[in-house]
Amino acid sequence: MNSIKIKLLGLIAAIVLIMTTVTIWFNLDTQKTMLTRFAAQNARVLAETIHNSIISTMESGRNADIIRVFKQIEEEAAIDSVMIFDPAGRILISTDSAETGDLIPSSQLLAFRSNMLTLIEKVDDSDYLTALKPIPNMDSCHSCHSADNEFLGILKVRLSLKILEELKMSGSTTTIYSSGGMFLLIFLTLSSFIIFYIEKPIRKIIAAMDLVEKGRFDAAKTNLTGSTEMELLSFRFNNMIKRLQGLIETTIENERSMAISHEKLAHHEEIEHMNLALEERLKEIEFLNISMEERIEEIEEANFKIADLASELEGKNTTLEKTVERLSALYKMGLATNSIMGIDQLFDLLLQKTMETIEAEFGYILLLDREKWKLEVVGVRGLPNDDEIINETIPLEPGGISHWVVVNSEPLLVKNVQTSNEFNTGSLLGFNRESVICAPLVIKNGIIGTITMSNKRDGSAFDNDDLSLLNTIAAQASVGINNSRLYEEQQKTYLNTVHALVTAIEASDTYTRGHSERVTRYSMALGQRMGLDAESMNRLEQAAILHDIGKIGIALPLLHKEEKLNKDDIDLLRQHPAIGARILQPVGFLKQARMIVLQHHERYDGKGYPNGIPGEEILIESRIIAVADTYDAMTSDRPYRKALSHDVTLVEIQSCSGTQFDPEITAHFIELCKDDEWYSINIAHETSIR
Repeated sequence: MNSIKIKLLGLIAAIVLIMTTVTIWFNLDTQKTMLTRFAAQNARVLAETIHNSIISTMESGRNADIIRVFKQIEEEAAIDSVMIFDPAGRILISTDSAETGDLIPSSQLLAFRSNMLTLIEKVDDSDYLTALKPIPNMDSCHSCHSADNEFLGILKVRLSLKILEELKMSGSTTTIYSSGGMFLLIFLTLSSFIIFYIEKPIRKIIAAMDLVEKGRFDAAKTNLTGSTEMELLSFRFNNMIKRLQGLIETTIENERSMAISHEKLAHHEEIEHMNLALEERLKEIEFLNISMEERIEEIEEANFKIADLASELEGKNTTLEKTVERLSALYKMGLATNSIMGIDQLFDLLLQKTMETIEAEFGYILLLDREKWKLEVVGVRGLPNDDEIINETIPLEPGGISHWVVVNSEPLLVKNVQTSNEFNTGSLLGFNRESVICAPLVIKNGIIGTITMSNKRDGSAFDNDDLSLLNTIAAQASVGINNSRLYEEQQKTYLNTVHALVTAIEASDTYTRGHSERVTRYSMALGQRMGLDAESMNRLEQAAILHDIGKIGIALPLLHKEEKLNKDDIDLLRQHPAIGARILQPVGFLKQARMIVLQHHERYDGKGYPNGIPGEEILIESRIIAVADTYDAMTSDRPYRKALSHDVTLVEIQSCSGTQFDPEITAHFIELCKDDEWYSINIAHETSIR
């Protein structure tokens, strides 16, 4: 019962059944209404006809003929009875003489008085339609009847609805049978469509998946042509099987390579010492992680306190609503600062959120240099020349707001700087101060700087609530800044450790000494020329430094081999990008740099290694390192050949544009080498040393 086919067919059957039922009900109700209206219309017409006949008979003075007319009318099968009763409800004339003088039912008399001249009655479990027609007391009748009465009587004609019921039953039967046939037709049509165009292709795919589970990839291909969607599904499924087979083969090959690498690493005592050194560095990193976790716990505790404070303020009067909103913004700011580890991004976020919350026109963060007794501008917002001011230093002198806060280690509120004799109205950052709040940035070992907000956007002055909020933000900012510094120190420690390993490898070979530094310098210059953003440049620098880290897993005799390398030697050397990627895999912040290292020997035409990735599918940082790495390798001495000249190397690189190298990057590198100043500083001098 869990089959999608059964569920879908059941759903379709239910929908069609509901639609059919509603259609039958609507048709039957329509038939009933039409027949009832038709009967009522016929009853009114018949009553009008009898009424006119009675009037004609009475006007001709043949009152006795009225009984004869009634008898003739009663002979009609559809007419049950005809009578005339007075306004009081007493029967004057009837086709049944026994009824003369009796009173009609009160419901009929009430219907006449309510001007309801057509009604349906139930007599002896049978339905009848009764039509009432008043007989007016006209001038021609006054000779026989008193002129005081408005009506001479009321004509009552009662029709049997038995024939109409038979018609309705016949129509109902026809409607039910036709609707049932339509239901079966729709259900069978949709069922056939589902079975042939949905279930059958799905069963083929399931059968193919069973073959995949058994490892029979070649036999698992499908060919579905029933519809465009099924053709696309078949195409994507076949591609997935092909890629899965490739991934499995690659995984097996990588595991085989790793086994060989581990076997060789076991025979190198020097590498074991390096591993021990790396373990010591990792322990230092773990210690830094523990410290960071403690800081994070402090932040979480502060956030919990803020949340508790926000909860306590709920239900206060409208004057406290602004405070609640600020605390909510502060809480969100705390969560945001906890997730940012880049210190420049942290400064910018702190200023943006603080200025929005406090509604300040200017904001800036200054960090204290205790040795020089100066303040460094690390973040600023609101000034037209924000970018030019960053990293400038200003003296820490009396008359400055930040000077007072640093000296007194307390937050400061100056509602009106113009009326204060203690502080300068003009800021060293180039604007006039009107109202200022400033709070210290404090960590365990003292003040590290200040955060300042100046001039309310609406022209009013800051108050104590603004100062309290800024002081709380400063406390959070201090923790965030300290965490960012710890994070950067952690990254730097790890990179320095891994870089030391790379340097140790290169130091063992006079031919490759300094290779990573040169490749890094060339790559950074090329990336800057191509306009890479700051994050890409950071990834490029990390990957360039570490691009040959995988050579740790290559045997030293092979790295120093002076004879021509055979095919097995080349295959082993080509494993170093994959080995480097596995070495960097446990380090989370090097996740992107790891992929760059893995791809730096891929070729633009897709014939590179280890994965044969073509064109722009290769990361742009990997394509940049490929050019820089090749240039330095060709212009350096190797055990098996002498270094090539700068010009010969550029010609060779140009000849490989579009095959081994990205054409655009190749063009940029050649243009970079034509820059006389850069060439003389970065290439000519380095070549002369080598």
